[in-house]
Amino acid sequence: MNHFPIFLNTAGRRIVLSGGGDAALAKLRLLLKTNAHITVFAPDADPQIKSWADAGKLTLTLRAMEPGDTTCAVLFYAADEDRAEDKRTAAIAAADGALVNIVDNLADSQFITPAIVDRDPVTIAIGTEGAAPVLARAIKADLEDRLPTSLGTLAAIGKVFRKAADALPLGRARRDFWRDYYFNAGPRAIGHGVKAVQPALDALLADHLMKDTRKGHVAFVGAGPGDPELLTLKARRALDEADVVIHDRLISRDILELARREATMIDVGKEAFGPSTPQGVINDLIVEHGQKGAQVVRLKSGDATVFGRLDEEIDAVTAANLDWHIVPGITSASAAVAAIGQSLTRRGRNTSVRFLTGHDTRGFADHDWRALAAPGEVAAIYMGKSSARFIQGRLLMHGIDPATPVTVIENASRADQRILSTTVAEMEPTIAQAGLAGPALTFIGLAPRSAVAAMTEIPMPRHAQEAR
Repeated sequence: MNHFPIFLNTAGRRIVLSGGGDAALAKLRLLLKTNAHITVFAPDADPQIKSWADAGKLTLTLRAMEPGDTTCAVLFYAADEDRAEDKRTAAIAAADGALVNIVDNLADSQFITPAIVDRDPVTIAIGTEGAAPVLARAIKADLEDRLPTSLGTLAAIGKVFRKAADALPLGRARRDFWRDYYFNAGPRAIGHGVKAVQPALDALLADHLMKDTRKGHVAFVGAGPGDPELLTLKARRALDEADVVIHDRLISRDILELARREATMIDVGKEAFGPSTPQGVINDLIVEHGQKGAQVVRLKSGDATVFGRLDEEIDAVTAANLDWHIVPGITSASAAVAAIGQSLTRRGRNTSVRFLTGHDTRGFADHDWRALAAPGEVAAIYMGKSSARFIQGRLLMHGIDPATPVTVIENASRADQRILSTTVAEMEPTIAQAGLAGPALTFIGLAPRSAVAAMTEIPMPRHAQEAR
C-alpha cells in the first residue's frame, strides 16, 4: 500500500486549483461537495466554472497562478493539462506547504483523489493507486446500486443522537444498539418518513437500556479452505461481531482481514511435528475471554467438525458454563476435489469415501490399510505430507495396485493452489521433491480430470506416468 487512505477535514480550509478546462471541471465537481473555500486560477475558464464563481460557490481569478497564490492552502490541484505549466504551479504550491495532486501524473503527485460513493455523511473512497481507474469506477457504480439513498439520512440522524446513546456502556452494548438501528429499526422507520426515525431511535434506546449485558459466547467457526469467497454468510457475521478471534495457523490472511478491526487476534497455530500451541492452552484462552464477557470466535481451517479437536474445546466451554454454537465451513476435501474436477463418490466406482488424518497426537495415524488398499476405494487424507512414506508403505504392504492414482492439492481454493498428480508407487518421492509448503490434502484413488490435469502446475514425473 503506497497510498494510505485518510479522510481530511477540509471544512473552512482553502483548496486551490490551477486550470480552466475539462480536467479542472472534473475535479471541481467533486471538490464542490466539500465545505472548503475553493480558489481557481486560469487565464481562461470554462463557462461552467464561471457560472459557479458567479453563484459564489468558488473564487475565480482569470490569470495564471503566481507565487503566494497557494498560501494557507491545504490541497492543490494542477489541472492545466500542460506538463510544463503543471510542473510550475505544483512547485509553487509545494513551496507554500500544500499537498499537491497533478492530474494524470501519479508519479509526481503527493496524493490521489479516489472514486467516491457519496451518502453524506457516509462516504466510501475507492482507490487503485492509479493502476485501474476503470475498475475503481466499476466498483463505485456497483456500490451506488447497492446502498440505499436513505443511508445518509439515517447516518445524519444517528450522528445527532450519539450523545444520547452514551447512556449505554462502552463496547458491545453500544455496538449492539447501533447495529440494531442501522440494520433493523432505522430502515423500518424511514420507510414511514424521516419524522418517524427519531421516535424509533428513542424507543430503541429505551429498549437497549433495559437489556442485560450480553454474556460471553463462543462461536466455533469453520473458515473454509482459504478462499474468502467460500466463507459462509454466518461465518462473516460471526467475524464482524467478534471481540476476540482465536485462529489456527492455516487461516488465510484474506479471511483474517474480514474480522472486526478492533477485535483481539490470537494465533494458536499448530504444526505437525513442529512448534504448536498446546490444546490445553487453547482451551484456557477460549474460556478466559468468554468468561470476561467477550464474543469469542474460535476460527478453524476448513470445517470445525473435521479433524479440529472440536469436542475437547466444547467440553472446556461447557464446563465453564459458557454458551456456544457451531458455524460449519467448507472442508478442504470438498474444495480440493472441486479443484481436480472430480466428485468424492461416483456410481460404479465408490459408494463411500474415507476422511483420514495422516498423523494424530501419538504420531503417524494407523488405519484399516487392508480396506483402503481394495480396488475402487477413495480416501481423502488430511495432514498427510509428513507421513507420505508411512502411508505409501502401509498401502503397498496391504496389496494396493501401485498404479492407483494419487493427487495432492496444496492450498486448495487459494490463488497459489497447486495440483500434484502421481501414483502410489511414486507417492513419497514425488511429494518430497515438490517442496510443498502450504496445507495439502491427499486423495488416494482419484486423479484430476484431463482438462484440470492440463493446468496442473507440477507435471507428473515420467516414471510415475509410466507407472500409470
